[in-house]
Amino acid sequence: MAPNSATDSQPIAFKVLTVNVHKGFTTFNRRFMLHELREAVRDVAADLVFLQEVLGTHHRHASRFANFPQVPHYEFLADTLWSQYAYGRNAVYDNGHHGNALLSKFPITHYENHDISVSGPERRGMLHCVLQPPGHHLPVHAVCVHLGLQESHRQHQLRRVCDLVNSFPANEAVVLAGDFNDWRHRAHTILQRGAGLQEVFVQAFGRAVRTFPAAMPLLALDRIYVRNATVHSPLTLPKKPWDKLSDHAPLAAEILL
Repeated sequence: MAPNSATDSQPIAFKVLTVNVHKGFTTFNRRFMLHELREAVRDVAADLVFLQEVLGTHHRHASRFANFPQVPHYEFLADTLWSQYAYGRNAVYDNGHHGNALLSKFPITHYENHDISVSGPERRGMLHCVLQPPGHHLPVHAVCVHLGLQESHRQHQLRRVCDLVNSFPANEAVVLAGDFNDWRHRAHTILQRGAGLQEVFVQAFGRAVRTFPAAMPLLALDRIYVRNATVHSPLTLPKKPWDKLSDHAPLAAEILL
């Protein structure tokens, strides 16, 4: 029997966390909270961490804050727990740049950042990483997104997401997570019909979870979608300290392949 056949593959369970880190600042940029955010991320002990609005560098902030990390923020957050990470630069400005990132306890065998900006100054991206969990015969596709504020832009970007996911082999697992800015709840139908993706919290509770603003969530902007997952279960995270760490609350889920 071939060593890589499906019968040799072991079921694998892993934990996913997604959070828009707001460049390390609280709502309205009142306080720099990246160090506290790192501790909160570590406490969740996720295998995959999807980050949006994470800084690659910012020269002005680095000169203003004594505790500003000297390394890119995704590398600072990864620390020693996530040996693998990938970054997709979306927005570039005079003082630096920010984008999406993935921290992974599984080997990242390939990654590519897709510019899905439509027009104007709003820059958006879609970071695709191919992961190879040990003992699992098929790769896992992790896609981290941050979609636009305008409905017409999101419609275009959601179609781009579907095109990307449909380019993967049909039997390989997909985890799509990030900040969808989809307060009109139109992404669920588009992604389900267009690419067979199911949102974890919608499947469990019948609706997406409100995540924005973090202190008193009113809008369900953040999501975790999956395809080819045997089981996907949402996890409940405590309100504190997350309500003070960013303008978005995080989402977490257990995935079984």
